[in-house]
Amino acid sequence: MKYIKYFLQFSFVVIFFSIFKILGPKVSSNLGGKLFEIIGPIFRSKNIIKKNLQIAMNNISNQEINKTSKLMWNNYGRVFAEYMFIKDFRFNRLSSNIQVEGQDILENLKKNNKSAVFISGHFANFELMAMQIEKSGLDLCAIYRPLNNIFINKIMERIRKRYICKNQIKKGIGGVKNLISFTKKNYSIALMIDQRVSEGTLSNFFKKKAYTTTIPAQLVKKFNMPIIPVHIERFNDLNFKIKICKPLYFEKNSSIQHITDELNLVLQEMIKLNPYQWIWSHNRWK
Repeated sequence: MKYIKYFLQFSFVVIFFSIFKILGPKVSSNLGGKLFEIIGPIFRSKNIIKKNLQIAMNNISNQEINKTSKLMWNNYGRVFAEYMFIKDFRFNRLSSNIQVEGQDILENLKKNNKSAVFISGHFANFELMAMQIEKSGLDLCAIYRPLNNIFINKIMERIRKRYICKNQIKKGIGGVKNLISFTKKNYSIALMIDQRVSEGTLSNFFKKKAYTTTIPAQLVKKFNMPIIPVHIERFNDLNFKIKICKPLYFEKNSSIQHITDELNLVLQEMIKLNPYQWIWSHNRWK
């Protein structure tokens, strides 16, 4: 029964990806946004989104909750449609739609043959982070969580490896060996730190404990790598600003808990910059 459900979802995705390819990036992005405004609340609990917003934003009104939820789904739908055009963002007509603030930080890493841990969350079109970093000429591997749907996951893995970052590491214990191997070769690492992980540590996130990945902290402790936060924001529908923030350095005696707590504070501030473009539908504080 599960695989029948997955195949039906896969068929839905293939049909819409085919339509998007015909319509082009601008129309598809708009259509994907409107589509998810309608179907998103059907498949994801409104109560989880409301609970998450109430935890993060004190005294938030129902009107603001509804507005944030609607704009979040709109952005989510746009990301879905834009997978068909990732190639164009990297190589062709849409590459000029991406503005990068802090490109000099990437250039300095490349010039000095240094590596770093790039962290971010699911903001705007989050796939553009690893794509832009690798495009800048840095040796990079990206950590990702495979989708539960094995059929759709094959499509996404193909897109990611061809156009986003060719070195993809599956999140979890199985990917640790690959991660260490790449790090020893002086590769930089890119990952999202905003999802709940069972193997993480409890860390304050908007003043409430949430399981958080400790991978960045472990890399700091083991390889003395700097942490570079990256924030992505969408504007004018199909345009993006990627901000490469100044590197964060931690003392050698800093604990994994301390580093993780500090990175959650950084993530909080990035979410506050544009809460409408972060994915609130994950059960982050479960």
